Parts: sequence; structure tokens; C-alpha cells
Amino acid sequence: MYVSRIFNSLQESVQEQYRMELLELNERTKEYGLMLTPQDVDRLLAARTEVLYSYGRVELSMEVTKELIDVFSTSPFIEQETYADTMNELHEIFYDLKNETEDRIGDRQLLHRMKEWFDADCEGSLDLLKGKLDQYAEKFRRELTKKETLHEGGDDQCDLTI
Repeated sequence: MYVSRIFNSLQESVQEQYRMELLELNERTKEYGLMLTPQDVDRLLAARTEVLYSYGRVELSMEVTKELIDVFSTSPFIEQETYADTMNELHEIFYDLKNETEDRIGDRQLLHRMKEWFDADCEGSLDLLKGKLDQYAEKFRRELTKKETLHEGGDDQCDLTI
């Protein structure tokens, strides 16, 4: 039917726009020796879609992905050889933490906190970062429950450090 062709055409157009947006980031990341190839971007988009689906999330723009690339491309622990794979894994870590903190922490704040721990405490280890963020999410939920109990369901945001 014509509707499905129109929808598919629009979807392809959006994917191409996303692809171009991510490739344009190479202008900024190349100063750190990091570049995504068109194939890397295609894999990144596919991984992003899979992660969003697996966490039951919907993102209508590429802002989180672009911010993730901008923030983490400055890390001394990210190398060209593992750049694309690291970005894919950081997507998963980010959305897991968004779910675990019930979306009560802004995207930018969360990405910068992840980067801070990735560079300092974790020295570039994604496994250590996952562990650190698991601890953070657990503490966040405990504090949130405590605050909600004290404030009879108030929705103040928590800002915790570990």
C-alpha cells in the first residue's frame, strides 16, 4: 500500500539525516584522533536502535548520541581502534542508568558524570564504569525512596556522589 511506502521513505530519510549528523561530528573529534567511518555510524545507529528497543525507550532525536560522542571523544582513554565499539557500549550503559534512575537525572548531567568517572576512577575501563554506575543507581534509588517517604511522594531530584 502507498502508506507503507511513504512511511518507509520517511524512515530512510530520517536515518540518512542521523547518519549525516554523526559523520559531521568527525570535524570536532578528529582533533582527538577519533573518526567514525560510514560503516561505524551505521553500526552505531543499529546498536542505538537495539538498545532503545531493549530498554523500551523512544528517542526522537540524536542529541544523546551526539552529546555522548562530544563528551567522550575528549577522553584520553578512548582510542581510534576501539572508538566505535566503546560508543556502542556507552549507549547501553547510559540507557541502563537512565532506567535505573527513573529518568530523574538530566541527560547532559548523567553523561558528564559518566565521563568524569570513566576518566578518573575507572581509568577508561567500561567494566569498572558499569560497577560504579550500578553502585550509584542503587544509592540513588535508596535516597529517592527515603526522600519520597519523608516528603510524602515529592519528586525532588537527587544528586548523589559515591
